[in-house]
Amino acid sequence: QVQLVESGGGLVQAGGSLRLSCVASGRTFSLYSMGWFRQAPGKERVFVATISRSGYSTNYADSVKGRFTISRDNAKNTLYLQMDSLNAEDTAVYFCAAAPLFTTALRDFHSWGQGTQVTVSS
Repeated sequence: QVQLVESGGGLVQAGGSLRLSCVASGRTFSLYSMGWFRQAPGKERVFVATISRSGYSTNYADSVKGRFTISRDNAKNTLYLQMDSLNAEDTAVYFCAAAPLFTTALRDFHSWGQGTQVTVSS
């Protein structure tokens, strides 16, 4: 399996931006579709965005469409999530994850990072 480490979280004011990174090690990064999920306090972990192995295809949750951009650099074994126009509802722990196929279903992702906290102040 691939090991994943997220970074880039923090405290930001509403309307601001953050870029999350997820560095992979172990198995070949380009073999996996990658996704971002988030979990707010007291709530379930939910899908945010996903990207195919090549980076050609992406998919977003309706709540972040037009504000967030997922991307990857296979040469650097790194996944990114650019988050713009942040609001208080985006406050959560953000996780990156790897899957053997292009999917939005949490159950299909088998490798997870430890998460990075994003807090948006209103």
